[in-house]
Amino acid sequence: MKIYTRTGDAGQTGVIGGRVDKDDIRVTAYGTTDEVNAFVSEAIVRMDSEKHADMIQDLTEIQHELFDAGGDLAQAGKKRQYKVTAEMVSRLEEWIDRYDAEAPAIQRFILPGGSPISSALHVCRVVTRRAERLTVTLSREQETNDEVRRYLNRLSDFFFAIARAANARDGVSDTEYKRGGQVFR
Repeated sequence: MKIYTRTGDAGQTGVIGGRVDKDDIRVTAYGTTDEVNAFVSEAIVRMDSEKHADMIQDLTEIQHELFDAGGDLAQAGKKRQYKVTAEMVSRLEEWIDRYDAEAPAIQRFILPGGSPISSALHVCRVVTRRAERLTVTLSREQETNDEVRRYLNRLSDFFFAIARAANARDGVSDTEYKRGGQVFR
């Protein structure tokens, strides 16, 4: 099988249920989930296989789920069973709580960064927020799986929590935003 098909040369691509322009909001939304997935791999390769084994395992599961989310977002017209579920969102909440417990309490906003791992995870967080915004726009215009929007919302929180946990494991302090006041109590 050849990698190139030439079917997209005119600016359209296939989605589940037909063909759309490559800049269609649906393609932009699922394409951005693919970007998140690529950035997750960047975070994983920075991790120590022993020290960060649980993080690698959770992030690898998230990579599979991001493919599921992309597939759900790619459905235009022809319907099949969605893959992203409320249970996946609930599990993310459990993971958030677990990683949040590893990091010191915060009272102010923090700047993205710290260790190389944390920095990579913060990139995952902000690209996930963009994917979420695009998914919100898509859901106003076309039918989508609402659980994908919830999943992306929770996933960005997960990346925040795991980024802070990565800093804590590596003995790196978060940098507080010094021009802001206390926002967390």
